[in-house]
Amino acid sequence: MALTPRLDFRQTQAPVMTPQLQQAIKLLQLSNLELAAFVDGELEENPLLKREETLIAEAEPADAPEPVLNDDGDAATLSDRGELSSSEAPLDSDYTNVYPDDPFRPAMGTAPATRGDNDSLPGIDQTLSSEVTLREHLTEQLNLSIQDAAQRLIGRAIIDSIDERGYLMASTEELTEQLGCEEVLVETVLTTLQTLEPTGVFARNLIECFSLQLAERDRLDPAMETMLHNLDYLTKHDMPGLSRICGVDQEDLTDMLAELRALNPKPGAAFEEGAAEYITADVIMRPKQGGGWEIELNNDTLPRVLINRAYYAEISNLAKEKDDRAFVIKKFQSANWLVRALDQRARTILKVATEIIRQQDAFFRYGVTHLKPLVLADIATVVKMHESTISRVTTNKYMATPYGLIELKYFFTTAINNSEGGDQHSAEAVRYKIRLMIDSESPKSVLSDDKIVKVLRDSGVDIARRTVTKYRISLKIPSSVERRRMKPA
Repeated sequence: MALTPRLDFRQTQAPVMTPQLQQAIKLLQLSNLELAAFVDGELEENPLLKREETLIAEAEPADAPEPVLNDDGDAATLSDRGELSSSEAPLDSDYTNVYPDDPFRPAMGTAPATRGDNDSLPGIDQTLSSEVTLREHLTEQLNLSIQDAAQRLIGRAIIDSIDERGYLMASTEELTEQLGCEEVLVETVLTTLQTLEPTGVFARNLIECFSLQLAERDRLDPAMETMLHNLDYLTKHDMPGLSRICGVDQEDLTDMLAELRALNPKPGAAFEEGAAEYITADVIMRPKQGGGWEIELNNDTLPRVLINRAYYAEISNLAKEKDDRAFVIKKFQSANWLVRALDQRARTILKVATEIIRQQDAFFRYGVTHLKPLVLADIATVVKMHESTISRVTTNKYMATPYGLIELKYFFTTAINNSEGGDQHSAEAVRYKIRLMIDSESPKSVLSDDKIVKVLRDSGVDIARRTVTKYRISLKIPSSVERRRMKPA
């Protein structure tokens, strides 16, 4: 039988996600800030969408001006010019006073005086304040500190070579090759720049950054220099060795460490560009007086948009061409879908958060040690949704609780078996127990990982040593050897 190409028709069924369904799924995993940005974009593109508060304000009639009462309690009358008549004005003021000789007051019936095109006043966009960047701050000081034009040019090149921390990322050899000048001139300008504020900028490493700050405080003595060049002793928590190599006693070493902690390792970070984004709660829970929890969505983070049906009816009557009618219908369908998608997103978040609170009720009542193991499937089964939907709903969503602002993902933890055959333990609760044990250990009895395993197993937690080590590292807790060096005898 010969093999030849041919065309066949086959009829199959397969799930196909429409663009609107894909967009609805995407809305679920957006944070409140990302959702607000998305809705702003839709409001700009779709003329049929408007914010709820805008539509309500347009629908309400303008408030009538409140009447002004005179001394007798009667409503004062307004003159044709909208001013109180002189006979009914308050005794200590006269709204009809006019100062014709005032040079700053334009004459009646004339337009305000304007300047010429070359001398016009700045617009509102030109008067807005902006934050000063690190480079702008340093450039302004450079112009005051260095008068020579060639050195200023070198200084600007050095300023362009720093990172957001204020550290110099290019070597003097690279700058010399780039500018085509002598290396000693670059070093001279760099020395001048290192005297600028904030102190510590233009350092090439952490040691030089600390040295500049200590020199400015007149605290860069030989012992402090030795400490700066032996910071590895600090990472090892070898205080006796550091005291010995610096030639100081324990009291002086404590003072030197206090001075070191007061230094700023990132002097340029204060000028970091970009506004900070603050986390706000998507769900708010609070205890009820009679018991239980009151759960609601944070209305301040929910974008409220409605379809402007009055405008839709108006332009529908005006659209005569086929393309115009198709455009209006498309925008109406898109607006209708967005409103429904936002409502469905809010309902889904509230539904999932309510079930999380129900299953983690012991945590909210008694603390972290009562956090129970929970996986996505546990919530998905109850709310009758797919696990992927629960994952999207809990991504970048936060809940305001009696314990503070907590991400919804926090409540999902793996389970650790009970050595006595009882209920399983949450991994997060076990991590919390490890931290409490280490925080309460005495300097003479530092707990090793093996000792922690024994204590946990005695309390019913079936856990391996490597798991304890992993949890301790995730909590950024040093080993028992390092902690023994850190704790005073």
